[in-house]
Amino acid sequence: MVEISCVVDARAELGEGTLWDPRAGVLWWIDIWKKLIHRYDPATGKDEVFEAPEYLGCLGLREKGGLVLTMTNGFHFFDPKTGRFEAIIDPEAHMPKTRFNDGKPDRQGRFWSGSMFEVPGEPIEFIGALYRLDPDLSVHRMIDGIGCSNGLAWSPDSKTMYFSDSHAGAVWAYDFDPASGDIQNRRTFIDMTVTGGLADGATVDAEGCYWVTIPVTSKVCRYDPSGRLMQTVLLPTDLPTCCEFGGKDLDILYVTSAVLRRPASHFVGQKNPGGLFALDVGVKGLTLPAFKG
Repeated sequence: MVEISCVVDARAELGEGTLWDPRAGVLWWIDIWKKLIHRYDPATGKDEVFEAPEYLGCLGLREKGGLVLTMTNGFHFFDPKTGRFEAIIDPEAHMPKTRFNDGKPDRQGRFWSGSMFEVPGEPIEFIGALYRLDPDLSVHRMIDGIGCSNGLAWSPDSKTMYFSDSHAGAVWAYDFDPASGDIQNRRTFIDMTVTGGLADGATVDAEGCYWVTIPVTSKVCRYDPSGRLMQTVLLPTDLPTCCEFGGKDLDILYVTSAVLRRPASHFVGQKNPGGLFALDVGVKGLTLPAFKG
């Protein structure tokens, strides 16, 4: 049995962006639609929040201190001590129908984030992309034709990158060059039409297995490096959104969830919708280095 506890009953509209800070021993995470950056300290149980000026996408630690992140309008730095945001670059400034979404640092200290189409009520357009921000602050468009960027993670040896377009029905694997950050040889890693649901936020554990949240199904699933389903964990609420390992020994899988502007009547029989959950899944994770820019 997997032990599951809600550590922050935040009722997040759209929780995402889990990021463990091993130096401070805290978990950073976000509520995209409330424009909030959360800093959860498991030692004290305190969850501190910082307001952002735009919808948030994802977070990374910065080697020089503070965070690197994406918001609706591209890449930014954030200093929690001052509350100041500093714009870096917006590679989709000419694209009013997209906003930035999922991403994280790779193991070599570059920062990645992808965009998504978001115009409520309109048919999905596959016009988003995945970008790599290098330490010299140059930005590189790596994958085109994306509806909703998600599921980004790397194998422990950095030879494989995982990435999903939530609207395309698959998680892909790519050959990854750690030295250059280049990718090639895309192939299907998980066929989500077989699994059911859409792939959302993901991570990789120390054994090289891929964990992915599957919204609406309550599921957090673990796949081995060949793409074989190894384990399924059910949350007490229906919309898990992102996951990352944390804790002193990296043995806690933190999972965000979402209310998604749905009425209270939808959650009858569920527990802690929009909460931040801590799962004891019996394996350990890996830390991601800080962005070197």
